[in-house]
Amino acid sequence: MKNLKIVAGFLIVSFFISCAETPKEAEETSTEATPTTPESSSIKVLNFATFHMGYTSDAHTMDFDENNEKNKDSIHQIAKMLSAFKPTVIIVETVPEYNETLQKNYATYLEAPETNFEEPNEVELLAFELGRLAGVKRIYGVDHKMEYNYAIGSEITNAIDSVTYNTFMNNPFESVPGKNIFEEGISLYEKLARMNHPKILDLLITANADMLTYVGTENGFEGADEAAKYYQRNLRIYSNLNRLKLDPTERVFIISGGSHTAFLREFMRRDAKYDMVDTFEYLK
Repeated sequence: MKNLKIVAGFLIVSFFISCAETPKEAEETSTEATPTTPESSSIKVLNFATFHMGYTSDAHTMDFDENNEKNKDSIHQIAKMLSAFKPTVIIVETVPEYNETLQKNYATYLEAPETNFEEPNEVELLAFELGRLAGVKRIYGVDHKMEYNYAIGSEITNAIDSVTYNTFMNNPFESVPGKNIFEEGISLYEKLARMNHPKILDLLITANADMLTYVGTENGFEGADEAAKYYQRNLRIYSNLNRLKLDPTERVFIISGGSHTAFLREFMRRDAKYDMVDTFEYLK
């Protein structure tokens, strides 16, 4: 017991000595060099939202003739703007299992840009052309397919808050006036500019997932459970992105449907590995 008292006393004295350090000493200590993360250690990313320009099973679609020459020209103008980012890698919304075919098709396009694909979408129309202009050699898909019931709110008796849910669903763009991405008559550029607006990206998460937390039976969580599936899908997409071997010097262009862009934005903004650039530095 005596030995314990001596040890305890020594610790207390040591504590007070350390606390009594003079301000000058503390200042000198604080001026010691601390490791800093070089700015170049983060991978530059241009995270771009688009609608699906070809066939899609999405609940909400946009009318767009992917074979129309005028539309192709408009897409290629957008691709030229975005190519100024000078990416070294392109990421698209296809599953990794499709990578071999994806890369084969991309190589074909690089050799013959006039190639007509049977069912072109934003990958062949925009991503391939951007890659050609920027001299990109590497392209990968990171999508992960998971089903979720987006329409659960209309299939059950909602005992949580049908008023809030129905009010939002009847006019989801009310909170973002002038940004309705489904407005008729707007140009392709304006449509894509609206889709990439931060408020629209937030709205896409709300509409596709978060609003489902207002849906459920008396003691159930049916809506929240469906929303969780969509979060899970996007987390798995992010995991697929993180599987890729990317050097800190890479410049990565990601093109995907708007809600996936929105989720990736949320994940990457908190991840020191990535540094997202402002889309509107290039989409202008």
